[in-house]
Amino acid sequence: MAKKKVLVACGAGIATSTVVNSAIEEMAKEHKIPVDLVQIKISEVGAHRDTADLLVTTAMTQTEYPFPVINARSFLTGIGTDKTKQEILDALKA
Repeated sequence: MAKKKVLVACGAGIATSTVVNSAIEEMAKEHKIPVDLVQIKISEVGAHRDTADLLVTTAMTQTEYPFPVINARSFLTGIGTDKTKQEILDALKA
């Protein structure tokens, strides 16, 4: 399986994206999925448009990207986390 480039973004690229980044890293290891995690600000996503495979974000975005975008606010609220994790796994395995 080819390594997937996963953008993990929040408003500032520091706090909430760190929580999500850690969760994705743990899931990827558990399922033996090679990933390249890139923690960024939501405003920096455009610079990765041609190289990313997936965007997982806690920030709002109305922009269309050529890769799947998964809302990960459930990692912060604790509500719906299992569903979000499954969405991420499905996207990584695609």
